[in-house]
Amino acid sequence: MDVEHFCSVEAFLERTQAELELNEAANSLMLGLCGVLIDHPDWYEETPCLKTVTDARGLVLAALMTPPHNLIVYHHQGDLKLGAAVLIESVLGEGWQVPGIIGAREASTVVAGVWAARTGSRGRVAQRLRVYELREVAIPPPEQGRLRLATEEDVDLVARWHCAFQYDVHGRADEERARRVTRTRIREGDIYLWEDGQVVSVAMQNRPTRHGISVGLVYTPPELRGRGYATACAGELSRLLLDSGWEFCALFADLENPISNHVYLRIGYEPVCDFHEIRFEEQG
Repeated sequence: MDVEHFCSVEAFLERTQAELELNEAANSLMLGLCGVLIDHPDWYEETPCLKTVTDARGLVLAALMTPPHNLIVYHHQGDLKLGAAVLIESVLGEGWQVPGIIGAREASTVVAGVWAARTGSRGRVAQRLRVYELREVAIPPPEQGRLRLATEEDVDLVARWHCAFQYDVHGRADEERARRVTRTRIREGDIYLWEDGQVVSVAMQNRPTRHGISVGLVYTPPELRGRGYATACAGELSRLLLDSGWEFCALFADLENPISNHVYLRIGYEPVCDFHEIRFEEQG
């Protein structure tokens, strides 16, 4: 097997895009991040890690990492364990620091296992995620409330909710980064709010790919939950995106949160595949 490191996102996509787009929604994280890196290279402070492993039949593995975030992996065909060993040797040989692995369940589990065995670290499943795809909203528009774009006046509120969302999902948050990202995304026209007498929920469009776009940052503060606001916000943003010409919307949901998964199923999202995020800890 051969491993190749790419110095440009464009070259990486030239090698992987056709394979990734065979299941565009499932690979929306990797594809979407490539688009972000091309359109907004200043959003990430460090150079990304971009690698492929190939055999005689073609692509085996693709990997992308934007430090200090997880290494995203995709397995296309071929010997996954051997491909993982080749990939990890290349990553280690170039001195990359890998805090964790994320990808479809089998690929992430195998690559993380090879990393742990090679480095002596211990991997734990930090999140079990389900990727969903939506091509038609299944519920009618709400009878009250409205969706609107967030404005500069909403930065403080959305930044607080962004931090709360990160705490809910990851158990930690970077307040300074959350505010910076919030301000940038509001200026880009990516963040939407649901109003029902007051602002009650938030959602964000994110990581467009060739045919689809992701929905994320779906958050309602605890005191306002149970009233259908997240359903209204995510549902109407999804409807807006589909009506604007996107063929599908994609999103990730934490399988430990049955309420959010129920919300997305009710809107009309359908499961595509399951992802695992595996984080590494040093052996004591």
